[in-house]
Amino acid sequence: MTDLSEKIEPTGTTDAGTTDAGTTDTGTTDAETIDPTFRDASLPVEQRVENLLGQMTLEEKAGLFFQTMITIGEGGQVAGADPVFGIPPTAEMVEQRHMTHFNVFGAAQTATEMAEWHNRVQEVAAKTRLGIPVTISTDPRHSFSDNPGAAIFAGPFSQWPETLGLGAIGSEELVEKFGDIARQEYTAVGIRVALHPQIDLATEPRWARQVATFGEDPTLTSQLGAAYIRGFQGAKLGADSVATMTKHFPGGGPQKDGEDPHFAYGREQVYPGDEFELHLKPFEAAFEAGTSQIMPYYGMPVGTEYEEVGFGFNKSVITGLLRERYGFDGIVCTDWGLLSDGELGGQPFPARAWGVEHLSTRERMVKVLSAGADQFGGEAIPELLVELVRSGEITEDRIDASARRLLREKFVLGLFDAPLVDVARAAQIVGRADFVAAGEAAQRAAVTLLSNKVPAGATAPVLPLERGVRVFVQGFDAAIAAEFATVVDDVAEADVALIRLHAPYEQRATMFENFFHAGSLDFSQETIDEVLAIARAVPTVIEVFLDRPAILTPFAQDAAALLGDFGANQRALLDVLFGEAAPEGNLPMELPSSMDAVRANRPDVPFDTADPLFPFGHGLRY
Repeated sequence: MTDLSEKIEPTGTTDAGTTDAGTTDTGTTDAETIDPTFRDASLPVEQRVENLLGQMTLEEKAGLFFQTMITIGEGGQVAGADPVFGIPPTAEMVEQRHMTHFNVFGAAQTATEMAEWHNRVQEVAAKTRLGIPVTISTDPRHSFSDNPGAAIFAGPFSQWPETLGLGAIGSEELVEKFGDIARQEYTAVGIRVALHPQIDLATEPRWARQVATFGEDPTLTSQLGAAYIRGFQGAKLGADSVATMTKHFPGGGPQKDGEDPHFAYGREQVYPGDEFELHLKPFEAAFEAGTSQIMPYYGMPVGTEYEEVGFGFNKSVITGLLRERYGFDGIVCTDWGLLSDGELGGQPFPARAWGVEHLSTRERMVKVLSAGADQFGGEAIPELLVELVRSGEITEDRIDASARRLLREKFVLGLFDAPLVDVARAAQIVGRADFVAAGEAAQRAAVTLLSNKVPAGATAPVLPLERGVRVFVQGFDAAIAAEFATVVDDVAEADVALIRLHAPYEQRATMFENFFHAGSLDFSQETIDEVLAIARAVPTVIEVFLDRPAILTPFAQDAAALLGDFGANQRALLDVLFGEAAPEGNLPMELPSSMDAVRANRPDVPFDTADPLFPFGHGLRY
């Protein structure tokens, strides 16, 4: 990253206005002098941390503990309040609440705009008393997900298959390459923390969050998760790294009935197969790879040796398991919104305080800190932490222990030494042609061929298709399909039908719930009847976006071919269907044969549905 730190002048004045050293006045009194030792890049990080920590007020320390969402203002300006998501103005949080960690929500139209926004935020931070730079984090933003609670649209960044698609490809080398490309694009616009990888094991077929996992196999997930971390962080965390917040410790896959703990009905994690330890395996690989941060999950373990409270409140898990057993001394940040009730889109959204719903916000904060976490995700109430210290409920020594970790990472990432990014370079790096091409190649490679039959009267399987054939399309853009074939409006005139479906899910009561695709994996009878009517009239290729497993049993007999993708644009899919590229994916999870088999599945046990239609690892080739 280009060093533009000279554009942000250090703080610490003794008089109003500008000092002889060129320091901008930041509101310090005549009697106060800031010791600038912490700005000396030649000194050891620990010395710089201690120097800065010793000069911080309690309010400034408290601000470190809160990481919430901010948005990008119009035209790359610093954003004001966002009433839809309840986000205060950015400047208020930096200047008045002393917050210096933020999760950027949404994307700018261009990399230039995003880089300019980042620099403007850093300039706000530079004018505070100590000028502590802001750390910007993000949910995944390189794939196709439309869930604002878990991922962000790719926007100007290169676009890749979902993490589940990286699992389908199964290549450590490719995953590390993806991580390195994403690292370059992130750092170019000032993003320095990835709120990922998500290395939960997708052992419950209904769970809504599995699209961002590598699948259900602990060995594959361990290998690919470690490669992902190496790609983002490098061999050692440093000034060119993006720190990874690996999640969700100690494994969020075993959800009761597959429901998600963003919501009260999904609060319980269950282990009927007694496989709690199995879900730790990917995290052991992540520790070996050097992950800088860990996020515990919302869920609460039921029927284990651990306290039955959400993992973010759970001292037996954070201190006992993570800190003591594994010796992890990096940052532990809770998942978003454990403390405070709120609203989302005008609808109530209670705190995810599972097992401690009866506690007040104040008591929940004490419990999280007592559990051993360093930071509160999705919260912006540092004044409450100040009250807890002043009342004696939390010691300042306890605050200092976490503050050291949080400051240390800022120094290691080089934020104090080069807080700004080169705007011109951002435009050159983000969405670079070779990055885009690599992402599209991965989209194609992740496509998984499940079946490929020889139609009646033919001598070869239906796939790959020949250019120019007459096709009837449903779920594909006819204009794009016309680049490959002759598109007809009547099934009776077609040589083949191409149908693209989305893995099914149930509609839920609120807007936010419906971003989490949960519930039954069965297609509606209406969809089944419509597809089968086409498949019985003409050889039909059925392609399904598998952001979760789907029950494909109703189509298996009549479809000429079945394929699954894990995030791909339509040209990438058609390239595979017409033989311009080969399907290289293998299923990273089972595709169950029925919902009865899913309901009988033990949520903590991989490969546990009876007689799956397509087993883990299945994938044909042309």
